[in-house]
Amino acid sequence: MKNQLKVQIWSDVMCPFCYIGKRKIEEALTKFENKDSVEIEWKSFELDPSFKATPNESIADHLADKYGRDIDWAHSMLENTAQTAKLSGLDFNFEKSVLANSLNAHRLIQLGKKNNLGNELEELLFKAYFTEGKNVNDWNTLQEIGQKAGLPIDEIKQLIDTDIYTKEVRQDQQEAQKLGVTGVPFFVFDNKYAVSGAQPTDTFLKTLEKAWEEGNFETKLKLQNTPDENSCGIDGCE
Repeated sequence: MKNQLKVQIWSDVMCPFCYIGKRKIEEALTKFENKDSVEIEWKSFELDPSFKATPNESIADHLADKYGRDIDWAHSMLENTAQTAKLSGLDFNFEKSVLANSLNAHRLIQLGKKNNLGNELEELLFKAYFTEGKNVNDWNTLQEIGQKAGLPIDEIKQLIDTDIYTKEVRQDQQEAQKLGVTGVPFFVFDNKYAVSGAQPTDTFLKTLEKAWEEGNFETKLKLQNTPDENSCGIDGCE
């Protein structure tokens, strides 16, 4: 039996179900007997790599325009998501959300992974976007978040002046493409089992237990739930 179970999580900091999914697997880990032997690795996934923010456009306006629906529908969709988040102890303030391209946030996460601070960066970036209404493509914001997580200031500033870690972001996305990932969050348990979406805590717990019991694994993934439930893809969130 292996004594280290690796869980890889593809996500985007702009994806509400990715933040909810983070809480779901964290809750599962509190109930998992071998939680101290689980390694979490965050992987980059941009829902819209070409996105360019329009000044003063609200997330409700963006959704209504994207899907060709009225603004009331967009507000209702956001309210439903916010209520789902509350069930996981999260406070979503969509009315404060600042639409932004997420590439630089992913680059900061890649730097965080190098310094064993990937999980800390994910949490702070999710909170910044969904709760605090901060622009996660603004370098002052990213520098503040990076320092709060414990990253060296000189390494953060290096991100601003170069395209360092962009390659690593693209590699994560290419890996996701090879796995057939079309929406996030997407969880892979030691390269054998996969869970798509922010599934119930019990789904994650059972998958952790199943993966642990089996020990050494083949590389072919077996999806443990119906795809595209409680996840976000390039065409939106479901």
